[in-house]
Amino acid sequence: MIPAAESALDNTNLVYKGCANQALSDPTGVYSQALSAIFGTLIQQSSRAKFFNTSSGSGQTTLSGIFQCRGDLSNVDCYNCVSKLPIFIDKLCGKPIAARIQLLGCYMLYEVAGFPQVPGLEMLYKTCSGTNVGGAGFEMRRDTAFSTLESGVVAGSGFYATNYESVYVLGQCEGDLGTNDCGTCVTSAVQRAQVECGSSISGQIYLDKCFISYSYYPNGVPTRSSSSSSSSSSSSSSSSSYSYSSPSYSSGSGQNTGKTVAIILGGAAGVVFLVIFLMFARNLTKKHDGKLLKGADGYWKHQKVLPGVDSFLVFFLHRGNRVFELCFLRWGEEVIIEILMQLRKLLGRERNWEKEKEEKGMQE
Repeated sequence: MIPAAESALDNTNLVYKGCANQALSDPTGVYSQALSAIFGTLIQQSSRAKFFNTSSGSGQTTLSGIFQCRGDLSNVDCYNCVSKLPIFIDKLCGKPIAARIQLLGCYMLYEVAGFPQVPGLEMLYKTCSGTNVGGAGFEMRRDTAFSTLESGVVAGSGFYATNYESVYVLGQCEGDLGTNDCGTCVTSAVQRAQVECGSSISGQIYLDKCFISYSYYPNGVPTRSSSSSSSSSSSSSSSSSYSYSSPSYSSGSGQNTGKTVAIILGGAAGVVFLVIFLMFARNLTKKHDGKLLKGADGYWKHQKVLPGVDSFLVFFLHRGNRVFELCFLRWGEEVIIEILMQLRKLLGRERNWEKEKEEKGMQE
């Protein structure tokens, strides 16, 4: 069963692109006709198969093409995914001598006859989440899930998805890859994920002949009851690219842009608040030429001498972030909130003092 969180993603989201640096030399239009024929055949076959390869032309003008859909997609979803690929190729690559576009739910590859082949275990793309999982238990659970995946892909004719103790894993081999080669490829992808992603909460590894993905759900893998298609396990749909003529495989950050922006803005807001708070507190101590002490009436009062533990507050007001950390760790959130509330009350009294001064001045 595919996690509900995964099913919400769009199968036609771009994962990575690979475009050869050399453009097709096509003065007679032979290659264009062959390419159109390949695209048409692949799209047509995608309504009834998850994998298909074909070729068009003859001799040196031969073009070959492949498509593959993720194993859990329905025929309709496979067709909808594959039919988008020629558009992506034209938009992102133009008409090079070879191109490969990987979407979340499918990929397509075409190349001219004699084009140099990429080794089957070559890594084309990786993405690892920027969020790490704490505790030693995670990697043990993930590796157990990986072991199940390695055997499951071989037994499952090249596609397998499962979960183990909140870790969801998925893997797939190219449709015409032999059983032994498939097992070798998935094992290589698993080893790369362990090294490249470490304790990341999710990751994807795409080799030339297979791919794997994993996601950790601390609250348990969400499930869905419908049979609709889903996308592969992914923490990011950011795109990447590589060069066919001189392989230079680049990896993604694996972090959702929206989440990153939210974290940055939240952190910035926290820093701004802390700076304002410290400036305000420092201003109060300077303005009244004294230090803060909590009196019997519940208010922090200004004193020339502040004995005992209460001196910690003054040190906190004058030293900033590090002391804020120590205060939080030592006394917890309630004390911090109490300090803020008392400063708010103090601010109210400040305003009253200013008002009294103004009234006295007017009376005089």
